[in-house]
Amino acid sequence: MEKSMTILYEVHDNLYVNLTNRCPCACTFCLRQTRDRMDQSGSLWLKREPAVEEVKQEFARFDADGGISRKYREVVFCGFGEPTERLEELLEIAGFVKDRYGLPVRVNTNGLSDLIHGKRTAPMFEGYVDVISISLNTPDRDEYYRLTRSKFGEGSFDALLRFAEEVKEYVPKVVLTTVETTISEEEQEQCRKICEKIGVTYRIRPFE
Repeated sequence: MEKSMTILYEVHDNLYVNLTNRCPCACTFCLRQTRDRMDQSGSLWLKREPAVEEVKQEFARFDADGGISRKYREVVFCGFGEPTERLEELLEIAGFVKDRYGLPVRVNTNGLSDLIHGKRTAPMFEGYVDVISISLNTPDRDEYYRLTRSKFGEGSFDALLRFAEEVKEYVPKVVLTTVETTISEEEQEQCRKICEKIGVTYRIRPFE
């Protein structure tokens, strides 16, 4: 019998969905290089990608006595991979979450969905996702490529910004993030100006 995989896991008051281990980046700072889990989760390395129905069954397992709607603040697509690698499945599950549990849905992403799928993807998120959180990491195009080692090359930074600017028309809140202590205050101010220019929120995340 197959050993269970960690498909859903808890962090603070949110329920996270670990949908894939695929990612177009190989970030120098990625947490999965130094750990196999987050907080009290099991290993987030998947033996295979779970089918949509398997994910729905996991939600049912977490929902004893209607606990999901009471216990969690939001459902977050974020695991040991880039969730938009499985964009169609993500959106189907997000729709299920909103219909069944009435919870807000957030997607933590590298913002390279358009490059992954070779098309404009921003309109696809409309009605399914409440918050898109994109890892900006740095205000500098070349430094971004050095840090993320994106398989899409040096144009990845520009693609991220285009996606962020476009998806704000379809998703209520779009946030670009950097991590505190990893860049200078001057660079943080540059990031803030980038976000102001394209009309999205800037957030400095705590260092983990």
